[in-house]
Amino acid sequence: MAKTRQQRKRERRAREAEEQQRGADGAKQRKSDSRAQHDTQIPVSGDVAEVEAVEAGMAAGAAEADLETPDAPKPRSVRRAEAKAVKQAEKRQREEQKRRESEQLAKRQKQAQAEKRQRGGVLGFLISCWAELRKVQWPDRDTLVQATAVTIVFVAVAAAYLGALDSAFSFLIKQIL
Repeated sequence: MAKTRQQRKRERRAREAEEQQRGADGAKQRKSDSRAQHDTQIPVSGDVAEVEAVEAGMAAGAAEADLETPDAPKPRSVRRAEAKAVKQAEKRQREEQKRRESEQLAKRQKQAQAEKRQRGGVLGFLISCWAELRKVQWPDRDTLVQATAVTIVFVAVAAAYLGALDSAFSFLIKQIL
């Protein structure tokens, strides 16, 4: 039975600890012993074993397609066809979503028009204004204070700039006249 990676690591660490305790005098002999043990414990890699099994099955007369494992890589044409099918499914899904959204929008517009017809002129206008004001996303206090401060600073800078230009041009005009 093949040992797990963790078991092999544990054994290797134990051997290294023994080597450090014993010293370097017999290190060459132990290294060759551990290499021989290592070679007997590592099984053939999975890829090699799979190829050997397929070759043995083909030698027995089985078709190569029957011997493929489920996780074997698929041919490029199959992968492309699967990717194309996935893209088409996603495209259909997006189109269906767009269609549903447009139907909902049309339904809302019809409802709004029906409500508009039912109301009178001024009263309908006020009700529509109130409905729109409920949809507004009002800023919180911090955002409102910040926006107000920015506006006041901008107005002050613009006023100073325009005042300086006005005084400069009025001085020039007085000098010319």
